[in-house]
Amino acid sequence: QVQLVESGGGAVQPGGSLRLSCAASGSFSSGNVMGWHRQAPGKQRELVASIASGGTTNYADSVKGRFTISRDNAKNTVYLQMNSLKPEDSAVYYCHFRRSAWAVTYYWGQGTQVTVSS
Repeated sequence: QVQLVESGGGAVQPGGSLRLSCAASGSFSSGNVMGWHRQAPGKQRELVASIASGGTTNYADSVKGRFTISRDNAKNTVYLQMNSLKPEDSAVYYCHFRRSAWAVTYYWGQGTQVTVSS
C-alpha cells in the first residue's frame, strides 16, 4: 500500500504563488510516477502535472510556464510550485502516485484546497 500526505494549500490573490508538497510512504520501488490532479466544483478531475522518478515531466497546457513540478527521490516527496495563479486555478488539488508509467492504479492523497480570489 502507498500513503500520500499533502500540504501547502490555501488562499491567495490572483498573480500570487503557492507551493504544494506531497510525501509518499509505504512499499514501492524506483520507477514510480508522482504528480497532481485537480478538481473544481462541477468539473471532472484533471491532470495538472506529473513527474517520473527519472525526472521526466508532463504538464497540462493550462499550467505550462506557470507551474513547476519537482521531486526529491530521497524523501519520496513531490512538489508543485504554482506561480501567476489565476482564479480558474481554484480547485482541490490531489497528489497521485503510480508504481510505474504503465500502471493503471492510482493512489491518491486526501486533497488540499487552493483558492485564488481577490
